[in-house]
This record gives sequence, C-alpha cells and structure tokens, in this order.
Amino acid sequence: MIIYFLRHANAGKPLANLKKDEKRALDKEGIEQCGIVGRALAALDVQVDVIISSPLKRAAQTASLVGNELSYEGKLLFEDALRPGASFADFRKLLEKYAKQETIMVVGHNPNLSEFLGRAISENGCEAGTDLKKGAVAKVEMGRNNALLNWSFTPKVLRSLYSAAAESSRPKTSRK
Repeated sequence: MIIYFLRHANAGKPLANLKKDEKRALDKEGIEQCGIVGRALAALDVQVDVIISSPLKRAAQTASLVGNELSYEGKLLFEDALRPGASFADFRKLLEKYAKQETIMVVGHNPNLSEFLGRAISENGCEAGTDLKKGAVAKVEMGRNNALLNWSFTPKVLRSLYSAAAESSRPKTSRK
C-alpha cells in the first residue's frame, strides 16, 4: 500500500474555543498552498484510490482542493482517527480498514500526523524524527513488515518542482 500523508494547509491562528476551532477554514495562503500541492502532485503523476480526511473543516478543505487538482472523482471519506489527539492505535485501525486499497491519501493535523508518519517508517515502531509543515506531503510505501519513506515535500519545495516541470515542458524558442 502507498500512503500519502498530507497535513492540512495554512488556516491562520488556532481558536481557544475547540468547537469553533473545528470549523476554522483555510486562509488565503492555505487555499493557494492546496493549489500548489495538488498541481505538483498531479505533475508527479500521483493517483489515489481513496482520500481520507479528518472531519475538521481545514483538513476537509485541504483534501477537497488537493483532490480536485488530482482529478480525484471518488467521495471524500472522513475518519476520527485523523482528528487532533487521535492515537497511533486509531491510525493502525484506519489502515486495517482500508488495507485493500492500493493507494490512499490521509489528511490530518499535527502533532499526531507527524507521529503517525514517524512511527510508520521507524523500524521498531517508535517515533522517527518527522515534522510535516502545513501543506506538506510525504509518500510512504507500506509493506507487510516494513515501510519506506520515498519522499517528503513542503509546499515551497513542491512549488519549485512544479515550476521546474512547467518550464521544462514549454517549447524552446530559437534565437535568430
């Protein structure tokens, strides 16, 4: 199974009221980050069978906007195992639930999404030192008894990759 770990994009400052914070939307920068991330992933020919998101608004918006850029036609799925404060045991159950899928994208929050990524790729199940910035995405190949981190990119790196790919695909003009 291939798992793309995507942290929600920028959504401004957290709100003190947790119920209101759950409804906090992406800000202008976050919406732009989603476009960059989605277009860069599309340029890398990323295709996913299922996109699973935390039910919080900022994660759901990130999943939707990135999914649109990937031409994802499936339904967005929401799982509490990707909410802030969810445990690694919850995440393992989520992986078991979607084990028949070849490629999934999970969209969530820190610190738990970075923890899930780190524990998935560490040999003995302890947390490896990972930190997904807002809008960052990592690709992990999960085997039966091991996992391999293929890459992890911030939105800034993805913007550079996408720009370079777009530049190289432009026709060259000859000088006279």
